[in-house]
Parts: sequence; structure tokens; C-alpha cells
Amino acid sequence: MGLSATRLSSFPPVARADARLLILGSMPGAASLAAQQYYAHPQNQFWPIIEALFGVPRTAPYATRLETLRRHHIALWDVLQSCERQGSLDSSIEHATAIPNELPALLRSHPRIERLCCNGGTAFQAVRRYYGQQLARDFPRLECLRLPSTSPAHAGMRLAEKLAAWRAALTGA
Repeated sequence: MGLSATRLSSFPPVARADARLLILGSMPGAASLAAQQYYAHPQNQFWPIIEALFGVPRTAPYATRLETLRRHHIALWDVLQSCERQGSLDSSIEHATAIPNELPALLRSHPRIERLCCNGGTAFQAVRRYYGQQLARDFPRLECLRLPSTSPAHAGMRLAEKLAAWRAALTGA
């Protein structure tokens, strides 16, 4: 008999009222949950990408890194509020147990958000699964992008390629 999955819960959103972009992950991995920080796994490329784009060192205190995102009008959250999963891989999420976050409520309370930047295919598919029709109906100008995952499990793309895609999405360059 295999190991049973554990019910996991994500973090609250990091969002200022003037946010224009919302980065959505799927569900924090084990390292992030243990540290109570978004993208805490040492091999996750999220913070190195943010360092390259906005100059905040990946080793800066977590609060400083979050404030850098806020200053650049970037919010951070996960599509799922909770789910059962064994381990950290998105492929291990038991979708029948998933409960999504209240994304439409966040978008209504942050009306300047114009783009969702999904960190990987699982986040992108979850947005479409849980909110596709509602987002198209209620937020017709909202753009939803699938960006390359920053997860260490997504090793098939070089950091330079990921950085180029993230730069285009976050800075328009």
C-alpha cells in the first residue's frame, strides 16, 4: 500500500491595491510550506528571475523581496486554496480533492489587475478548469498567460529561456 496524500493549504495573496499583474502558482511545494514563503525551494528559479528583472537579491529578506514585487505592481498567489498531494510535484495533486482560491473575488477587489501570469502548465490549466468561463464573462479584458514553470522539476528549459518569457510578461520588454 502506498503512502497517503496529505491535505495542504496555500498562503494568502500578496497584493497591493494598485497591482496590475497577478502571478499564480498552483500549490506551494514542501519547502515553501515548511518555510511559509512563496518559492522557497533553493533550486526554484522564481527568485533568481525576479532578481534579474528587478534587482532585488534572491538572498534578501523575504519581506524585502515581496515588497519589491508590490512596488512593481505585481501580486502573488496560488490557484488552489487546498488539495491533497503526496510530495511536492504538481503531477501529484489529487485534483478531485482540490479547492480553488477565490480568484474572482481577488480580481474584483483589485480591479487594476490586467494580466494573470501562470507559473507553469498546472497553474494555467487550473485557472481554465475552475474559472475559464467566469473570467471570460466577468473580466473580458483580463489576459491569462502560461509562463514556463520556475520549478526545479521543469528542467527541460534553460534559465535564459525562462527569463526571456518572464521578462516579456512582467516588464513588457
